Amino acid sequence: MKSLRVRFAPSPTGPLHIGNLRTALFNYLFAKKNKGSFILRFEDTDKERLIKKSEKHILNSLKWCGINPDEGPDNGKYGPYRQSKRKHIYKKYIKYLLKKEYAYSAFETKEDLNKIRNEYKYQGKLFIYNSLTRSNLNNSLNDFKQVKKNATIRLKVPASTTIKVNDILRGNISINSNYLDDKVLVKSDGNVTYHLANVIDDHLMKISHVIKGEEWISSFPIQQLLYNFFNWKMPIFLHLPLILNPIGKGKLSKRNSNNLNVPIFPLKWKDPIRLTTILGYRELGYFPEALLNMLAFLGWNPGGNKEIFSLKELISTFSLKDINFTSARFDKDKIQWINHRHLQSKSVYDLTRLVKISLKEKNIYFNNDHKLQQIILRIRSQCTFVYQIIDKSIYFFKKPRLNKPYINKVLLLQKYKKITKEILFLIIEWLKNNDKNKFKILKYFFYKLALNKKIKISYLFKILRVSFVGKLIGLDIYFIMKILKTNDLLKRILNLICLLT
Repeated sequence: MKSLRVRFAPSPTGPLHIGNLRTALFNYLFAKKNKGSFILRFEDTDKERLIKKSEKHILNSLKWCGINPDEGPDNGKYGPYRQSKRKHIYKKYIKYLLKKEYAYSAFETKEDLNKIRNEYKYQGKLFIYNSLTRSNLNNSLNDFKQVKKNATIRLKVPASTTIKVNDILRGNISINSNYLDDKVLVKSDGNVTYHLANVIDDHLMKISHVIKGEEWISSFPIQQLLYNFFNWKMPIFLHLPLILNPIGKGKLSKRNSNNLNVPIFPLKWKDPIRLTTILGYRELGYFPEALLNMLAFLGWNPGGNKEIFSLKELISTFSLKDINFTSARFDKDKIQWINHRHLQSKSVYDLTRLVKISLKEKNIYFNNDHKLQQIILRIRSQCTFVYQIIDKSIYFFKKPRLNKPYINKVLLLQKYKKITKEILFLIIEWLKNNDKNKFKILKYFFYKLALNKKIKISYLFKILRVSFVGKLIGLDIYFIMKILKTNDLLKRILNLICLLT
């Protein structure tokens, strides 16, 4: 049996879009589920649109997501895996097509073609360079003696022929060849186009299945013709449904993602033209497994109620027959829910490691893992992202900045300023002479103090919370006192006293 081989073949003309990441994911899942090979190939023949940093962004994005190629630019026996390095391979196949008269040279410049298109448009017609028009155009079919250095080479699509293709998702598709262009196979600068290069590469790299986006279905008949002309067996094809924007109207693109505040790149991208930085899912705090989990369900559904999958579980569950025909709408709320669920499923040890990394990035070092784990266990249920664990517990790691107008308001200092200072000094005295970790004794002290000073216990806790947190938020007071060192508690209480003087 022929081994299963799939490929992800992005064009490095910009950052990796999550639509393309989904294509990579589906290819990867299919290969791993069936013990096949996942190949990464760069289709970099469009020199005008190439962006130098794009390839690195694609590689880093795949690595972050854990989608590791079995073959690619760094390894594999079917290389090179960049089309720009395969020009010498394409030459003999171009000669073959010309010799067999499956292709021909065309001599029009871009300006010539634009002029012809405008003339047709003026007459209310659509110009197609094919069997219906080529006899009146400037090409080698009409003047085989003419030779030009900067000629393009076009595919000679047969006239009035029904071309049949098969897509796993859509079944059999038929199209009349008169509606097809004689696609350019080799541009005037000598570079091979996508149409020819990917057919040759897929054949030579022994690709068994081609899984790619729906936007490429228009080139499907052209590929079928090329396989027929070369007398090669065509791989099995599946064109994935589109990912629609959150409002369900139109494809999720960079333009509408900005308006809808939806991230579309796995990693941040520094636009070399506009000199702006667009944050990716990683920088926004998402887990790679949550992103993949969400993308898998954009066009695929294994049935049942289970919605949270690890990459390993996706591999074991994935099947092409569960891919949907209809386009999938991106749901920003859903991916946040998925990320929340992945955070809850992580072990406290994993979260401790991640929180410590995030704290270090803020130049905060907290070396008591046991206490950090206790904080995480108390807060995690409220959080969707790791950074929220830190945001909601920052008072454990940094002394709060006290805001005088705010404290005057919440502690009603015009009325209670004197008694507040007395209470704070008494708490300092107690902390210096007693063990704060003896919960029952501490609790008894607070209630007795409130009774003696004729204040509500709730006001006493307000004073403490403002001292330790800086605001009337945060976890249980007794838990805060348990985690913070006595010396830190004393410093924070004194900080509030200074503000009251």
